[in-house]
Amino acid sequence: MSAASPYILNVTMATFQTDVAQKSMETPVVIDFWAPWCNPCLQLAPILEKLAVEFAGKFLLAKVNSDEEPQIAQAFGVQSLPTVFAFVEGQPIDQFVGVLSEEQIRKWLAAFLPSPAQQLARDAMALAETDPKGAEAKFREALSLAPDEDALKICLASVLLKQGRFDECGSILEALAARGFLEPDAERIKSELEVRLAAAESGGVEEARKAADAEPTNLLLRIRLADAYAAASQHRKALEICLEIVQQDFGDARNEAKTTMVKIFDMLGPASELTGEFRRKLATALY
Repeated sequence: MSAASPYILNVTMATFQTDVAQKSMETPVVIDFWAPWCNPCLQLAPILEKLAVEFAGKFLLAKVNSDEEPQIAQAFGVQSLPTVFAFVEGQPIDQFVGVLSEEQIRKWLAAFLPSPAQQLARDAMALAETDPKGAEAKFREALSLAPDEDALKICLASVLLKQGRFDECGSILEALAARGFLEPDAERIKSELEVRLAAAESGGVEEARKAADAEPTNLLLRIRLADAYAAASQHRKALEICLEIVQQDFGDARNEAKTTMVKIFDMLGPASELTGEFRRKLATALY
């Protein structure tokens, strides 16, 4: 009954978990409960199939023949045909019964499908690690559609930071901070930016190590070395240096070392084992 399309699936009890439950975690799934004897089902099917092809993967159409798969229909409490469910992140979130017009179905879909800006943001996030330049272009396009969406600005700042474009990243964070607060993700980016700026001033790990070795009593140079290690993703070395300073010094260097550790905690995130380990060690050293 369904058209030949990768976006239209004939679902059985054996394939429901894979084709509906799992796929709905990433893409909304529209479940069409139908039967071959049901004339309204035959009227609705071409509309749903046309939209599935037109939307090209923004949602998947899962067709369930209720005569052949009564267990699925019973699990959803289907009492009449056609019945159509929206299934998102493993849960049914909306439904309609009977035949709707194409215009009505478009409005129904719009309630749970991503907007153009949201779709661009999803595409950008998929590129953020491997192609930050490409991700930047998509985030900027999304912002052109939703210029007041602060979450998009935070994402843009993140990919600019990945490209080493510190001034542009900092400008975005400064504008966000003018609201009087920063979201946790923005705080993380700010911390990483400050660490990377300090590391850039020191000339990187090798230059910072030479400077610190040349003046072993200069604790501030040791902290710059920690910044360089953190910017190079050698977080444990950076934290060990800062912790040693906190344990041994009771002046300005101690406060700066503590601040650097907190920035690294922000970079790593609260779930990091290193964050948990060194937060405990820092607390012991301070109190």
